[in-house]
Amino acid sequence: MALPPQNPPVQRHRVIIPNKHGEKLVGTLHESGTRDIVILCHGFRCTKDTNLILNLAVALENAKISSFRFDFSGNGESEGLFQFGNYWTEVDDLHAVAQHFHESNRVISAIVGHSKGGGVVLLYASKYSDIKTVVNLSGRYDMKAGIEEHLGKDYLERIRRDGFIDVKKRRSGNLS
Repeated sequence: MALPPQNPPVQRHRVIIPNKHGEKLVGTLHESGTRDIVILCHGFRCTKDTNLILNLAVALENAKISSFRFDFSGNGESEGLFQFGNYWTEVDDLHAVAQHFHESNRVISAIVGHSKGGGVVLLYASKYSDIKTVVNLSGRYDMKAGIEEHLGKDYLERIRRDGFIDVKKRRSGNLS
């Protein structure tokens, strides 16, 4: 009696991709043996190892779909300085990742972003037309409230006066 063919086990590989500034973006490739791949983007003050992103990658593994989760520059293991905002920098990081997989003859079947990453994938789709499926999970829709919550109502006045805002962590966990 012949045994049914076995699916190859999922393999996880650390992958480093340079962004346009020469910084190393560090990610984990969940290789399921498919040509198609889904790219996962984390949210604000999170990393590729955040439970939600890791659970998404494992769910895709279980469905035999390859995925790649990575840290935006200035986050997690990736090089660069953390910055508040910087959506377009993260779009550039995502573009570097997408280009890497396009050049590796992979088909990016979707980009998925959670929270801030949800905004990044939407901005990416507004600038590029190379990925047809874009998934925004719990992305912000009213950025003014979030900025005022983190930086204070007078943030624009302080930027005009001082030229910058010093962001530091308060005991409550909020930024000031």
